[in-house]
Amino acid sequence: MNRAVVRSSESIPLEEVGAGRGTERQVLISSEDAPNFAMRRFVMQPGGGMPRHTNTVEHEQYVLRGAATIGIGDEVHSVKAGDVVFMPQGVPHWYKAEGDEPFEFLCMVPNLPDTIEILEQS
Repeated sequence: MNRAVVRSSESIPLEEVGAGRGTERQVLISSEDAPNFAMRRFVMQPGGGMPRHTNTVEHEQYVLRGAATIGIGDEVHSVKAGDVVFMPQGVPHWYKAEGDEPFEFLCMVPNLPDTIEILEQS
């Protein structure tokens, strides 16, 4: 794993996220590519999102386009292109894409085992 990785994101398929609604994910840099962090791109169609859930790893996110309402713990935030989001491990969170264009963001997570627990369906 001591090599550079350069590839077109267009060569990486988008995969449907089973727990989500109108949500797809691309694994841009995987644990096979980099030793410490993975980079994923999420695309949520208008009205799409993810139900309230927890992860056993933290999330660092950068919003590329669109807008969404995100719940983190007991707080609700409106986010848009150019915003950054940090979600601590174990804190419940959810997403709902707003507006008439897709909500798209990069999500970086440590390459550690991640258990996802769905707390309620949306």
